[in-house]
Amino acid sequence: MLMRLTAKVLCLVLCWPAVAWAARPFMTDDARLTTAGSCQLETWSRRYSDRSEFWALPACNPTGNWEITAGGSSLREADKSTSTDAVLQIKTLFKSMPADGWGAGVAIGHLRHRPQAPAGGGQGQTYVYVPVSVSFAEGRFVTHSNVGWTRDRASGQDQLTWGMGLEVQFLRRWMWIGETFGNDRQKPFWQTGLRYQLVPDRFQIDATWGAPQGLRSSHNWLSFGLRWTPDKFP
Repeated sequence: MLMRLTAKVLCLVLCWPAVAWAARPFMTDDARLTTAGSCQLETWSRRYSDRSEFWALPACNPTGNWEITAGGSSLREADKSTSTDAVLQIKTLFKSMPADGWGAGVAIGHLRHRPQAPAGGGQGQTYVYVPVSVSFAEGRFVTHSNVGWTRDRASGQDQLTWGMGLEVQFLRRWMWIGETFGNDRQKPFWQTGLRYQLVPDRFQIDATWGAPQGLRSSHNWLSFGLRWTPDKFP
């Protein structure tokens, strides 16, 4: 059982195509930051047929152009075994994106994985990526693209990572999102879903469906999340 659990953990941590903490519900990050002088909270659950994850990622922008994210997750397998992740990331922009224009930045971070039964040695990833976003039609259409690199701590293996996403605002509070993302060592993943603004620019909920290309349905996931971005943080 320990070997089976270890194999699942390695698949999740080492084979996941990109560790990029994007605006919910994207995996492909955007060239935007949370409100200057404030903080935000993104939290979501992701469910597979044989496991479930819960994530919470608070982020703050104390100076106006440096966003710091620190949070983590809890993963529960069908056999009741559990593991946790902790992540720390810093992100900044070279160019802010206007309503009809483009923006770009860079993010660097580290994820540490802790299985319930230690498998020997540290597990996790160090990563860096460049997000680029382009806005059209006064922000109703926005594309996102990422190019990056990640290194596995245990094996020392390097991977090139990438992502491409599109968000389309089709009603005042409704937005459709779609993306594909992956790395240079495996088939890509895809995800699509909806985002709804309960309070415009402050509080949103979302739901997505995703899967790796060409793999059996047990690898599909369903995700539900929320994002709270206050104008000011006390």
